[in-house]
Amino acid sequence: MTGSGLTERLPRLLTLVPYLLARPGVPLADVAADFGIGERQLRRDLELLWMCGLPGYGPGDLVDLSFAGDTVTVTEDAGLRRPLRLTTAEGTALLVALRTLGDLPGMVDTDAVRRATAKIERAVGDAGAAGVAVEVSRQEQATTTAVREALEAGRALTIRYYTAGRDAVTLRTVDPMRLLLVEGRGYLEAWCRRAGAVRLFRLDRVDEVVVLDEPAAAPPDAEPTDLSAGVFPARPEHGSAVLLLEPWARWVAEYYPVEQVVELPPDPADERNGHDHGPDGRPGRRADGRARVLMRYADPAWLVRLVLGLGGGARILEPPELAAEVARRASEALVRTDGGTRGVGPG
Repeated sequence: MTGSGLTERLPRLLTLVPYLLARPGVPLADVAADFGIGERQLRRDLELLWMCGLPGYGPGDLVDLSFAGDTVTVTEDAGLRRPLRLTTAEGTALLVALRTLGDLPGMVDTDAVRRATAKIERAVGDAGAAGVAVEVSRQEQATTTAVREALEAGRALTIRYYTAGRDAVTLRTVDPMRLLLVEGRGYLEAWCRRAGAVRLFRLDRVDEVVVLDEPAAAPPDAEPTDLSAGVFPARPEHGSAVLLLEPWARWVAEYYPVEQVVELPPDPADERNGHDHGPDGRPGRRADGRARVLMRYADPAWLVRLVLGLGGGARILEPPELAAEVARRASEALVRTDGGTRGVGPG
């Protein structure tokens, strides 16, 4: 058994340090036997651990090991023995990530994830009070299961995919490469034959998936996506806009990639009334407050359609030319419906 695959090696590396801390001076042969790997692979793992630790990477920041004959002892654990202390924000973020992992079948050991979730919930208090709620639809669960099966069998896929940036649905044949969880979202990374390039597909935007009989055949030079700058990295051709979101449209900041979210207090009138008003004008739940967000876009026309479709839930603050375009399009719509008897303000 080599145990050199990423899916095998990462959990082992995470387990090695606490294992060695509990057994100072343990023989390397015993460690290898307990982890079901050869001593050669174990030494590679230990060499890698020497490069792991905390930001700063100075004395005391990295894991350090001491060898005596055929035994090994951890002499510096990079703070792993210190109790884990989380702020409320950190605990909430961790719960969101864990619950997302636990609801994506086939990606991880869901039982282990749920046990960890329960521990963190007890540590940070009632998760309901923190407002943590993560739901994965049945469609996304089915998609993830089918993609996992295709990856394990080495099969190509046909998917029907919704591209939010162009507001378009396309049918694509892809050669799956790996499943990813990035910023709380599940993604399929695959070679897209239609685009002739590696693409990331958000699992919750895959409407249909079919596992084909033909083998997956991504080109040998297909490189994994660099996610160091996020899923939607800035490009010179992208524009940016500042949007004001009403409480009922706050979902936009969760569904679409945004770079900044500034929480704003509820409207004073809504505070006095004790409720907010939805796009239909009827009272709804108590106002949670609006948000100002910075959103990048590849297609200005798509952003205009998005704001118009929100029915007053969003307003473009910047750039002024896009705000003016929204006002123009809204005015045209009013002219067609009631002869233009009502006026429309910018955005």
